[in-house]
Amino acid sequence: MIVLLTMLVIGMLLGFIGAGGAGFIIAMLSEVFDVPIHTALGTSLAAMVFTSLSGTISHLRERNTMLKIGLATGLFGGIGAFFGSRLAVFIPESDLKWFTAGMLFLSAILLWIRVTVGFGSFATQAFAEKNRSSRSRFWMTAGGIGIVTGLLSGVFGIGSTPFIQIGLLVFFGLSLQLSAGTTMLVIIPIALVGGIGYYTVGFLDLTLFAEVVAGTIVGSYIGAKFTTRLHPMVLKIAMVAVPMLGGIILLL
Repeated sequence: MIVLLTMLVIGMLLGFIGAGGAGFIIAMLSEVFDVPIHTALGTSLAAMVFTSLSGTISHLRERNTMLKIGLATGLFGGIGAFFGSRLAVFIPESDLKWFTAGMLFLSAILLWIRVTVGFGSFATQAFAEKNRSSRSRFWMTAGGIGIVTGLLSGVFGIGSTPFIQIGLLVFFGLSLQLSAGTTMLVIIPIALVGGIGYYTVGFLDLTLFAEVVAGTIVGSYIGAKFTTRLHPMVLKIAMVAVPMLGGIILLL
């Protein structure tokens, strides 16, 4: 029951910021509930399928999602996640915890830059429009974002939310709200294929998986309702704070 209630609260927060939240869930499972790090990675990544699905449905209703971009990027992301999950089994548990924490801190730094200085200077709207309108450039852009973020998700068990969002912002020119909603859609195939990869090597606790899913799926749906209803500054602060807190929990 404690795990379920904890995941309910986490799900609300993740649905609000448009994140699958595997990194934060990994930190909670491994450090608060004493779950082995590889099992925490596999369980949380697989659970993101349902968390992200619930959040995506809510974001679709709120019109915060670009379907074509999300599906194309997610397709390549799933490929990257599968190979990434195969690589993770070769990383020692002690090292993997540090790597995952480091990725969470990097995520927080990138998001902080994004919501303060911004990444708009790296790409013009004309550049983003060409990537959306040209078929070849569209698939190359979606493939690049998907493969890189999928590999990161598979190896470190994180959803790579900030990396996906920054990719969508810089290369496709999406707004803050659209990037949050579209990212939820991208995460679904990444989490699904990555979770299958971890299951095939024995790092998926089905009982724990059910508890995580039950709590986060409800919370994520509720949290997504507040993405466009609260002040954008609240969204920006939450985007940076969540991965930072996850990294701190893993280290301390």
